[in-house]
Amino acid sequence: MSHPPDQVSWHPASWHARTAGQQPLYADPAAVERVIADLSALPPLVVSWEVEELKKQIALAQQGKAFLLQGGDCAESFAECESDRIARKLKILLQISVVLLHGLKKPVIRVGRMAGQYAKPRSADTETIDGVTLPSYRGDLVNRQGFTVQDREPDPRLMIEGYQRAALTLNFVRSLVDGGFADLHHPEYWDVDFVASSPYESQYRNIVQSIRDSLDFFESISGQQVHRTRRIDFYTSHEGLHLLYEQAQTRFIERHKRWYNLSTHFPWIGMRTANPDGAHVEYFRGIANPLAVKVGAGMTAEWLQDLIGTLNPTNEPGRLTLIHRFGAKDIEARLPPLIEAARATGSPILWVCDPMHGNTETTASGLKTRRFDNILSEVEAAFRVHRNMGSYLGGVHFELTGDDVTECIGGARGLEEADLARAYRSQVDPRLNYEQALELAIRVAGGQSEEGFAR
Repeated sequence: MSHPPDQVSWHPASWHARTAGQQPLYADPAAVERVIADLSALPPLVVSWEVEELKKQIALAQQGKAFLLQGGDCAESFAECESDRIARKLKILLQISVVLLHGLKKPVIRVGRMAGQYAKPRSADTETIDGVTLPSYRGDLVNRQGFTVQDREPDPRLMIEGYQRAALTLNFVRSLVDGGFADLHHPEYWDVDFVASSPYESQYRNIVQSIRDSLDFFESISGQQVHRTRRIDFYTSHEGLHLLYEQAQTRFIERHKRWYNLSTHFPWIGMRTANPDGAHVEYFRGIANPLAVKVGAGMTAEWLQDLIGTLNPTNEPGRLTLIHRFGAKDIEARLPPLIEAARATGSPILWVCDPMHGNTETTASGLKTRRFDNILSEVEAAFRVHRNMGSYLGGVHFELTGDDVTECIGGARGLEEADLARAYRSQVDPRLNYEQALELAIRVAGGQSEEGFAR
């Protein structure tokens, strides 16, 4: 059974008394303590009023008054903390959001899976190549990808480097946003160069022009500028997997009388670490951030209700998001019982569809990939199931990149298995490239605008 929340007994390190899965084994505890002390003294990456504003927006999405777009890399790497890559990722998220805005006719909450997605869960603690067994690569926050003893040794100093890369990423994103990069009056600022070669270019241009014409019309007759179209709110998210790193950036904010994880706005718990009695749930229950839990085919109604009771005991609006990931084949059978179980708790829930993880497969050559048609099918089925259940799908969670990669099969260009080798760059899971991501948004928005989004 889960333990009832008790803020008196909770503190940022209380998770140490629970079983913690997916954590690195460091050889030098004293070095770890020094790193945690250093991280704890550094400025936070985000601030509490940003976190609280996101929670308000998620509360609106729970009521069907907004829609959440969450997207980014499966795992960020330190080496890819480059201005061009960051800008391209922001551009494709902006493009998808404007497509959804046009189809939904409601605000889009933009959340980047970035500036902290440096740790990844693994199915095994070790991997063996040519008879040599070493610790698994757990992301740049923990160890290095090269297959040597030195590379795979967990290094606590990487937590400091992860903090620095996250800070650099956030600083650049904020500078772009504050400088008018996301101004809907000037979407040419955030055009991805290769969108001009996309089969969906014409539809995208028409959507952008329609929005721009509407803005010009409103401002001309009202004599006022629509200020929210000139500067957007942009939030960050990552899986709160590495608990020492998360603990170090957890601060008590006196004016709120609450603890906040200030390494990100919107942390989530993965399926592998969602044990109601485990260390991750213990840590998450005490922070005031809006938070998410990944749910899939292995989750029972009782398990889900236990999690909801522990993580949102007061039924706080905006607090809890459930990101479901079943796969196109299983969603229609598996999702309804969980919707019913969550509804029975009385907790406000933001339901988000992750159509990526349940549709992963491995090619004959050993590459992990995902089929575009299965990804689209799961999103469409999610809207249908929620509508039939009297529920509301309030968001989508995509693994994507602004780069011209070939990691997922299908889409308008008809990428095939043989095409994957051309530009397969993912460290862990396959991502939609810029063109597939934009096509997915256009097809989802076009197919759901009347029957789904306009509910």
